[in-house]
Amino acid sequence: MISNILMLFFFVTFSCLTFNHKIMKNSKLFTLVIAIAIVVLIVSCHRKRDKLVNSWKVTAVEPKEAVSDSTKNAILTNGMLTFTEDGHVTGYLLREITDGTYALTQKGKKLVIKDEVGTPYVCESTITDDKLILDTKEAKLTFDKI
Repeated sequence: MISNILMLFFFVTFSCLTFNHKIMKNSKLFTLVIAIAIVVLIVSCHRKRDKLVNSWKVTAVEPKEAVSDSTKNAILTNGMLTFTEDGHVTGYLLREITDGTYALTQKGKKLVIKDEVGTPYVCESTITDDKLILDTKEAKLTFDKI
């Protein structure tokens, strides 16, 4: 009888150890997968940011609201943005931006530009090696890398 109890005790203990070992292996695997996903996300955002850091000239304006020809021509003639690695932006769209900031989110698909007073301008962004497309509720702007 005592030997049966001892055998049962050792069986239960061994089963628990085996179960805990499997859980630990799975939790380590889960942690590894999460860590890899975070690294991939960070690298992806930095690649888009690296492509954005440069000077860009407006080459096309597609207004979504009524805009005068003179306003459209002013944007085409003077429109330019320069993005720096430290998160700053300067340039001209409808007016001069002398000390703005920017942030890329959603894997580079959303760009928020804030002017000197902190007014945010939210854009859906498409960034390639030589083109930048900013789509807002007012207009779609296409830029070429300078």
